[in-house]
Amino acid sequence: MPIKIPNDLPAVKTLLDENIFVMTETRAITQDIRPLKLLLLNLMPMKVDTETQLSRLLGNSPLQVELELMQTRTHVSKNTPQAHMLAFYQTFDQVKDRNFDGMVITGAPVEQLPFEEVEYWEELCEIMEWSKTHVHSTFHICWGAQAALYYHFGIPKYPLPEKMFGIFPHRVEYKPSILFRGFDDVFMVPHSRHTTVRREDIEAVPALHILASSQEAGVYAVSAKEGNQFFITGHSEYDGNTLQKEYLRDKNAGLPIAPPKNYFPKDDDTQPPHGHLAGPNANLLYTNWLNYFVYQTTPYDIQRISFGEHT
Repeated sequence: MPIKIPNDLPAVKTLLDENIFVMTETRAITQDIRPLKLLLLNLMPMKVDTETQLSRLLGNSPLQVELELMQTRTHVSKNTPQAHMLAFYQTFDQVKDRNFDGMVITGAPVEQLPFEEVEYWEELCEIMEWSKTHVHSTFHICWGAQAALYYHFGIPKYPLPEKMFGIFPHRVEYKPSILFRGFDDVFMVPHSRHTTVRREDIEAVPALHILASSQEAGVYAVSAKEGNQFFITGHSEYDGNTLQKEYLRDKNAGLPIAPPKNYFPKDDDTQPPHGHLAGPNANLLYTNWLNYFVYQTTPYDIQRISFGEHT
């Protein structure tokens, strides 16, 4: 089944060129079925890139998904044209009276700030609190995961001595988790962050399960409340060349940056990267989340989400 996205969103052409089944709003009007309603809170600076990456993954499943985009009211994007934001993005005030089957909260380049010093922190806290009663399952990514673990469970983040940057091997720890059904024993995930959460802090919270981790990159996936909340510290959604673009951006700006680990052949940044290593796992991760934790358990009457109902 396809993903439904706005007719003129730039991601439409990109995804169609990649043979991913996209349903525009015009075509979806004729469909007499209930699609999954997903909300994407996009906090990343390059919003079009992130829209496309996540649309690709959310659309590459047998399920029909209707994706809506949300921005924070208290922060103006500096890297995405305002015409694009006005055309495709809503604010929290515009969606807060509705329910959603699923929600994705992305990372953001603010991880080195204390949470309370982030410009839109109070608004984000309001959104995260709202998600507990208006969203069936919420999927948090990177800084979004750290922010949610801090807000919901009081788990702090800690600065790293150097940036966690590259593609790292991971293993599933909690075997009963169907989020990782079909994964190989060892799978690769991109990371790009300056901070981390600690295992002992998470293990001290009975409501949380550590699902997967990396010996080098640390805790990767955490779940809470029967799949109603997931916290993913890596960037499974990244394209194969995303780490390359981040690396060259910082290198060309004269910033201290080492090549991403396990990415360029022999760390030679003139060679094509091994970015494809994480691709199949990303598709499976999002398909499993959509199928097992959204589609299979969300109530058909979306208004029943506010009552905490599961099917």
